[in-house]
Amino acid sequence: MSQLRKDPVVGRWVIVATDRSPKPYDFATSVELRKPGPCAFCETMESYTPREIWSARSPQTLPNNPGWQVRVVPNKFPALRLEEWTPFTVDNGYENMGGFGAHEVIIETPAHDLELVDLPIDHFQKVFLAYRERMRDLENDQRIQYCLIFKNQGALAGASIQHAHSQLIAVPVVPKRVKEELFGSRDYYGNKGTCIFCDTINRELSILERVVYQNERFIATVPYAPRFPFEIWVLPLEHAAHFSQTDERDLAALSEVMQNTLRAVKNTLDDPPFNMLLHVAPYSRNGENPDELSYHWHIEILPSLTKVAGFEWGTGFYINPVIPEEAALLLRDSLKTE
Repeated sequence: MSQLRKDPVVGRWVIVATDRSPKPYDFATSVELRKPGPCAFCETMESYTPREIWSARSPQTLPNNPGWQVRVVPNKFPALRLEEWTPFTVDNGYENMGGFGAHEVIIETPAHDLELVDLPIDHFQKVFLAYRERMRDLENDQRIQYCLIFKNQGALAGASIQHAHSQLIAVPVVPKRVKEELFGSRDYYGNKGTCIFCDTINRELSILERVVYQNERFIATVPYAPRFPFEIWVLPLEHAAHFSQTDERDLAALSEVMQNTLRAVKNTLDDPPFNMLLHVAPYSRNGENPDELSYHWHIEILPSLTKVAGFEWGTGFYINPVIPEEAALLLRDSLKTE
């Protein structure tokens, strides 16, 4: 029998096909042949990208030259631009504004043939440091309300360039998907007086059925009602609404959890394409931060194993053919057998 499960944050229903939970090898994804380097994101090719905004690099090396480990540049073909600010207007009842925002690329490694999961912990930490520093910098622009960092790995997940990279898009509005989480967490906090994410973490730690990996600061867990097979969320154990407030110890602990979690995904599913999303609370503006106590930042890892089709688009339901508890067990076991 199938089972309907309700996401506790946004109230979205998911159909989990509990009668037959496919195994990892049932999700055959075509092998993506890697094009040989160098490419525009490789070391020594710095002149082929816009000038860098931020970098982690060796001492005595100059910006826009070799010697970097992580490099952030404006997207060469941006969806939004900081120069395109025009105020919000209403035209015959239709709302619009200029294409304002920031669109940046975080190049995760100078090596063409490495993926994020292949990087050592100290390099991993530099990637997350880049995330934090760019979020902090963009907070200074009062026009920006929200900053999303995401990673598309593999063509099936939307990546147009194979070299390991993430992207940042900052916008003057709060995205609808984020609003759903904000509304759900605010409502829960108003009724219970606690953070729904914190309560969920405590439940998961008490039963351990869906936990994939944890350390003293972070947990990686398959959600109770996941939209997609082998979906994983990574959350800080201590309540925090903003990734930009993480310290060096947080970044080190997060790097360890993320590296092991991505290794589990790679081992279990034969290196599948995936999307990775960093959801945070909106920037504080005008001294107000209504989500400081109710919202909890987190990273979502979504392997691209199934397709969203007519039923999902028409209803907002998702059909997940893998039992979450079985997915977590397979992911945990993959780390034991290394």
